[in-house]
Amino acid sequence: MEKFGVHNPATELKTVGLGGAASVRYNFSAAALYEESIRRGEAELTAQGALRAITGQHTGRSPRDKFVVRDANTDGEIWWDNNKPISPEHFALLRDDMLVHAAGKDLFVQDLVGGAEESHALPTRVVTEFAWHSLFIRNLLIRPDTTALPTFVPKLTIIDLPSFKADPARHGCRSETVIACDLTNGLVLIGGTSYAGEMKKSVFTVLNYLLPAKGVMPMHCSANVGPDGDSAVFFGLSGTGKTTLSADPARTLIGDDEHGWSENGIFNFEGGCYAKTIRLSAEAEPEIYATTQRFGTVLENVVLNERREPNFDDGSLTENTRCAYPMDFIPNASETGRAGHPKTIIMLTADAFGVMPPIARLTPDQAMYHFLSGYTAKVAGTEKGVVEPEATFSTCFGAPFMPRHPAEYGNLLKELIGRHGVQCWLVNTGWTGGAYGTGKRMPIKATRALLAAALAGELGNVEFRADPNFGFAVPVSVNGVDGGILDPRSTWADKAAYDAQAEKLVSMFIANFAKFEGHVDGGVRDAAPGVKVAAE
Repeated sequence: MEKFGVHNPATELKTVGLGGAASVRYNFSAAALYEESIRRGEAELTAQGALRAITGQHTGRSPRDKFVVRDANTDGEIWWDNNKPISPEHFALLRDDMLVHAAGKDLFVQDLVGGAEESHALPTRVVTEFAWHSLFIRNLLIRPDTTALPTFVPKLTIIDLPSFKADPARHGCRSETVIACDLTNGLVLIGGTSYAGEMKKSVFTVLNYLLPAKGVMPMHCSANVGPDGDSAVFFGLSGTGKTTLSADPARTLIGDDEHGWSENGIFNFEGGCYAKTIRLSAEAEPEIYATTQRFGTVLENVVLNERREPNFDDGSLTENTRCAYPMDFIPNASETGRAGHPKTIIMLTADAFGVMPPIARLTPDQAMYHFLSGYTAKVAGTEKGVVEPEATFSTCFGAPFMPRHPAEYGNLLKELIGRHGVQCWLVNTGWTGGAYGTGKRMPIKATRALLAAALAGELGNVEFRADPNFGFAVPVSVNGVDGGILDPRSTWADKAAYDAQAEKLVSMFIANFAKFEGHVDGGVRDAAPGVKVAAE
């Protein structure tokens, strides 16, 4: 059994009311957690050595079952339009009932850290009912250097008991599933769901609450750094290419999902990756695929064939199949999880309306506008009932995890962009030549070429035009890229249809941003798009 320093885990768990556990597996290694998971029937070994678990009813997050304790400390700080409150009294009942439920159970504990920068790190103790959950979070968070940390004092404790069923009438929640966050006392309670991602996103939520007060910007983004130390941040919702485009063999990967931006630069919140695997292939994403073929990786809801080989094309359990692995499973991953202040910020969108150009330069005001908008689009077939492109606006590119008002994050980002002279770009990985169903997906080769030029600073002296709909600056030509796609209207056979789509999309942006107008300055309000139809 691995231990940190001279801890007495049984004594320490009594401090959070878990002293009645039958046993405590404290900081078990991956091998030990494999043994426990398989012995207890929680998971099974794949042919290549990964551990496969199935989460049952919940194959994704349950955002409608997530609550934040509303108390004197949080009342004026939380964005309650986006976060459901739970009273301190209901939370106390929930906590006490979960502790009673845990009595007599075998529990697994991992002492880990959220945040690669020590001065802003969040020591986190994760108590789980399942052994595979303990391995999952061991992969996803940062394992502290035990020689440098003779003692471990958690600032956040997560208790995850999937077999516990909440009582809405008694606990003030919505269903038997509950994710309740006490931000004042650093305690998260998770019950009624086996989906492991709830633990990961709970840490992100707490950091999103704590860090802005320290002047540190928490970001739902991937990040990488070039050989000259030029780091870049990639914002983007699911399906926009955030993970794929940041995984550049010519650059070092800092992380693929959650980062902070402090006075010292950017730093990864995590020590691992939680990558989607649906339709994963060795040809398209060889590095991620390789992690699924080795010991230590957790596969979540991945279908196995009779030889226990993963079938990544099978979405019968869920389209949200995942793999969780430590960062060092990726060959060009950063060893420190840190880099200097970003030189470039990329905001990714997959515009299924076919209106946006493949790349556009943003002023700081425009960057804040598009950050607060957080736009992408769903396409037909991705969700039940989606029969034509639908705009999706998730503010800060991660609304479900933002406890504070979006303007607080947006103003902080704008200030950091200005202070460090960061160049910002909007990159559209969506459709060209027409909307989804008529046009075609933006060529990945063109997207990579445009990104490479932007990251290398090669677009600084090219000619730009003002986009007639959104007002941002669009390159007229870029070496190695077909100039036609740089003007999206010119790629449409029916120009009137393009104009109608542009007007429709702009109106959706304006309607969505109305709720933020009172929280931003005039420069950001003036960055709003307005339809100015181009001439034939």
